[in-house]
Amino acid sequence: MLIGVIADDFTGASDIANTLAKGVQPEGLLRTAQYPGVPTAPADPSIEAGVISLKSRSAPVQEAVRDSLDALVWLRAQGCKQIIFKYCSTFDSTPAGNIGLVADALAEALEATGVVVCPAFPTTGRTVYQGHLFVGDTLLSESSMQHHPLTPMTDPDLRRFLRLQTTAGVGHIPLSIVSQGVEPTRDAINGATDRYVVADAVSDADLLTLGAALSDAKLITGGSGIALGLPRNLIVGRKPDARVADAVHVSGPEAILAGSCSGATRGQVDLHAQAHPTLAIDVPGVMAGRVTVETLVAFYDANQGRAPLAYSSGSPDQVLALQSRFGREAVAEKLDNLFADTAKTLVSKGYRRIVVAGGETSGAVAQAVTEALGAAAMTVGAEIDPGVPILTLGDGESVVLALKSGNFGAPDFFAKALRMMEGQS
Repeated sequence: MLIGVIADDFTGASDIANTLAKGVQPEGLLRTAQYPGVPTAPADPSIEAGVISLKSRSAPVQEAVRDSLDALVWLRAQGCKQIIFKYCSTFDSTPAGNIGLVADALAEALEATGVVVCPAFPTTGRTVYQGHLFVGDTLLSESSMQHHPLTPMTDPDLRRFLRLQTTAGVGHIPLSIVSQGVEPTRDAINGATDRYVVADAVSDADLLTLGAALSDAKLITGGSGIALGLPRNLIVGRKPDARVADAVHVSGPEAILAGSCSGATRGQVDLHAQAHPTLAIDVPGVMAGRVTVETLVAFYDANQGRAPLAYSSGSPDQVLALQSRFGREAVAEKLDNLFADTAKTLVSKGYRRIVVAGGETSGAVAQAVTEALGAAAMTVGAEIDPGVPILTLGDGESVVLALKSGNFGAPDFFAKALRMMEGQS
């Protein structure tokens, strides 16, 4: 392996795996695999970029740090020359962590300084300017992320917010330096006296500059965009056609599971419901045991071939009311288990195309499906929408997954994903 990625959730892992596998030009492609948790065996020697999917974004701090360090040990044992700590392009965390604390542990283990912090992903509207994170033309704190049920983001100043999570120094590399090119940017990174430097980036060109300037960095942190220019630092003489083939296309029973409460996902659910069967999950019924795996499986079985979708997504007010009534952690755990057990049952019944929305939901489903199939890794294939690839598990009668972050995807993402899984445009 050349590059190792430690991702704090499953959709983020898919996002950056897609970036590394897709590249920005032919010689920038890497043979990439995504792993559900820290593997227990060595990687296939043909893999050049390994992406470990953790559920450390909202896990207790000690657990998040332990799992991240375990991932680091495995990646270094595979020969990785560079480590990326991947978090969401909206910097999802709380004032108590986990981004800063995990980054601290990794930086100490690698003896890294001048560690770049850059969640920018301009393709999806996430940019960093003057150290502040924007979603489109809106500050992060004024976007829908201010209502996130687990990690509400109310401060767009990455320097100030990161300082709440770490005692280490946090500096800044402004766009005025990045726009001058690779050498001035490299000099600013290498000359940093703080452990962390928040780097501005408002375009893919800025990310490519940062990528070239980070050729010798031991540790980099950011969203998937920060990986855009990194493969070219490590590949010499790569032929244009030397890449892993796109994931195989499959037909067969399909299911869509949506656990995200983002505005984008709610809009996608509403559009999908205009032409396809949908089931709004009764969360109080779930908490009381009236809505079960059997309830969801019966819905999917009754609507095979019609792109059925079951969702727990709700408005911020609805989510807050449910959390107040039952407890935030209790609701999240019940729903994650419901989605995971449903997906495992569907796979056992021969379902082969599964689309999932939401980071926590995706993590629960991906772990359940990989365990059910005994799969060690997920092959990264064609891109459905920016940041969301098709993932293939198993040999022969393969199962394909699409793990969508809540805010990602076009309005018709769900139907589009199912079509592409079958090889249709």
